[in-house]
Parts: sequence; structure tokens; C-alpha cells
Amino acid sequence: VTSPADFYDLDKASLLRLEGWKDKMAERFLKSIDSSRKTPFENVLFALGIRYVGETTAKVIARHFGNVDAIAAASLEELRETEDVGDVIAESVYNFFRNEANINDIARLRAAGIHLAVERAETAGDALEGKVIVITGTYSVPRDRMKKIIEENGGKSSSSISSKTSFVLAGEKPGPEKMKKAEELGVKVISEEEFMAMIHPRQNTEQNSEHHREQNGEPAPAESQEVMQQEKKYKIG
Repeated sequence: VTSPADFYDLDKASLLRLEGWKDKMAERFLKSIDSSRKTPFENVLFALGIRYVGETTAKVIARHFGNVDAIAAASLEELRETEDVGDVIAESVYNFFRNEANINDIARLRAAGIHLAVERAETAGDALEGKVIVITGTYSVPRDRMKKIIEENGGKSSSSISSKTSFVLAGEKPGPEKMKKAEELGVKVISEEEFMAMIHPRQNTEQNSEHHREQNGEPAPAESQEVMQQEKKYKIG
């Protein structure tokens, strides 16, 4: 085995010819190889072993281009424009996909049924479509969950602030360096509350309307009044 693609050419007979291998061991190994066909493309790209491309960078590149064909066809300039990808990484990726042996391996992985495209999860909305967001500080939800919320609404989460950053999402105790960088570059900083209002505008509008009615002593809509009457009825009963 000299490349990831070689694993998918293995069969039980070839494994049993290896010293110390028995039926059960070979079966378990082949089962694990079969399960690896479900590996997300981001992890597959990392497993290709492209020089300088770590797990995080592989995820960024995979999600930026969407599939292996788009990455293979990308120019050096297009690779450099990818968030968190500099000249060294861009050149490494570019050269990798111009190596005939690597292209053949990818063709074999494709034939083996390996995922070579990002599976787009169902999105909650497109309120953040095209936006690059840097998070800093702590929130009412774990940071990983906040990143997922950003992705579910069409945005991209980045670890560093640049001229491409749409805004910084600052929670409690934000990083001073990031806040300073945002100020230097004139990048907008918003709170978690403002962020939630962006992705849930209807809910925010309803909350503001309710607050306005309470402040001005206005009656609630007929539907809300009916619900309150039902609640009152059950409490009394």
C-alpha cells in the first residue's frame, strides 16, 4: 500500500496471505475500509497528504471550492484568495493536482465510491450568504455550535480578521487582539443579540412588537389573547 487508493483494491484473499492475518481480522479490516467510503470530503482531502495542508486548512479549502474537481481546476490566484490560504499552501495544492500520479489516485478513489464533494447540509436560511464572520469570546451556546449556526445560515466562519471579514461576532470577554485588529481595519463588531436578530428577523420583530405593546399598554392580538385565556382557564381549574 503506497497511497490511500490502494486500500480499496484489497480483498480478503490478499490480506490472508499476510503473516499473522486470520479470517476475523481480515473481515474487520475490510469492514472498516468499506465504512471509510462515508468519510466527508473535508477529511478525504486532508487524508490525501497534500504538503502543508492540515486538517483545518483542508476543511476551509473543501468548503470554499465544494468538490475536488473545482480544486484541481483552480488557478494559483484562486487558491490564494481562499480564506487562511497563503502563497506556500496555494502552490502546494496547485502542484499536487498537476501531478499525474495524484490525479490517477483520485480517479481510483472516485471509482471506489469515496466522497469527493462537500455534502451540503440543509440550511436554516440564507441571512449570512456570502459573509465571512470571525467569532471571539464566549456565547450562550458552545463555540462549535455558533460556527455551525453561521454555516447553516450561509456564512463562513474564519479564525482571523482581514479585509474580507464581514463582521466580528463578539461574545463575553472577546479577544483583545481581535478587537484591536477589527478597529484598525474598520471591521464591524456585533453582539450575540444583534447576530441572532439577523438570522431570526421575524422572531426579533415579534419580540419588539410585544415589548412595544407592553410599554404602551396596548392589547395583544386576538390570537395571543385567546392563548392567554386558555392558560388562565387551566390555571384556575
